[in-house]
Amino acid sequence: MAERKPIESWLTDMDGVLIHEGVPIPGADAFIKRLQESGKPFLVLTNNSIYTARDLHARLRRMGLEVPVENIWTSALATAKFLDDQRPGGTAYVIGEAGLTTALHDIGYVLTDSDPDYVVLGETRTYSFEAMTKAVRLINNGARFICTNPDETGPSLQGPLPATGAVAALITKATGKDPYFAGKPNPLMMRTGLNAIGAHSETSAMIGDRMDTDVLAGLEAGMQTFLVLTGLTKESEVDRYPFRPSKIVGSIADLVERV
Repeated sequence: MAERKPIESWLTDMDGVLIHEGVPIPGADAFIKRLQESGKPFLVLTNNSIYTARDLHARLRRMGLEVPVENIWTSALATAKFLDDQRPGGTAYVIGEAGLTTALHDIGYVLTDSDPDYVVLGETRTYSFEAMTKAVRLINNGARFICTNPDETGPSLQGPLPATGAVAALITKATGKDPYFAGKPNPLMMRTGLNAIGAHSETSAMIGDRMDTDVLAGLEAGMQTFLVLTGLTKESEVDRYPFRPSKIVGSIADLVERV
């Protein structure tokens, strides 16, 4: 097996890797600080499309993690980049929060429910039956169906919440149309992120806590992959998958010296 090239840039998931339920995971601050001192390109990624990169920068700062806005890459930004490449200056009916609507405004999209080019579904805490009904009718009338990410559930202090993938399944059942998912595990999110920081997959690594999104996306994008055991995937579950990470580590603290 050919030896991998040295890691020159890092991509890391946020929830389950750097933070857990609003609290930094031990070692996260040291890892981010080491990245900044090294001068190596890096991105913090999240499939959550609720918040803008500026919002996330502020939230992380309050937790003691200093991540510049330009080093944050969300599924909303990946979705906007995809739509800008596919159909510049288009129109969209959006179900989502400020992270998604801001990303689409910033690429010059018009948000409308009148014959839009796309129906774009993202994360929100207030999915309404009226909005979903409108989405179904617009898709049936020819709008293309796009989703920020396929996650079926999201975390909360009270337990799992239905997320974008679950609502997408409802709309698919009602329309017979499957969405295109821009976020992880689609390697598109990795590749657009790498392009944003001028990095190459052969010399990049992806750190995540989920085999089915983080590790799969990194693998399919051609990167080295590190699974941390501070999030969703347990070590005993790894062998259930037909693919493996490059390395399994306890937490982000175990990777500080690798930077």
